[in-house]
Amino acid sequence: MSQSASLQTPDAALADPNANEILRAWVANGGLVCNLRPTSFPEASAWGIVLADVARHVANAIQGARGIPPEETIRQIRYLFNAELGSPTDTPRGEFV
Repeated sequence: MSQSASLQTPDAALADPNANEILRAWVANGGLVCNLRPTSFPEASAWGIVLADVARHVANAIQGARGIPPEETIRQIRYLFNAELGSPTDTPRGEFV
């Protein structure tokens, strides 16, 4: 899977002068590489809503691309999300600048 082009910034984000980018993610060198703004929300727990919303966007996009019902994709995401939190396959590394 090799796509070097950056994803487009959504029109809604471009149109909103108060929009803030909070997360970018890549698969590079066999792992996940992130750039994020960890203090985007007053409470860290709000990231749970962000991750849930991202899962729903992924599920809807997969339905459009592959015809898989969103409920099935959410079930699969939830299963691996919980498994990875319980028994990580990798240790996040990096720094915050």
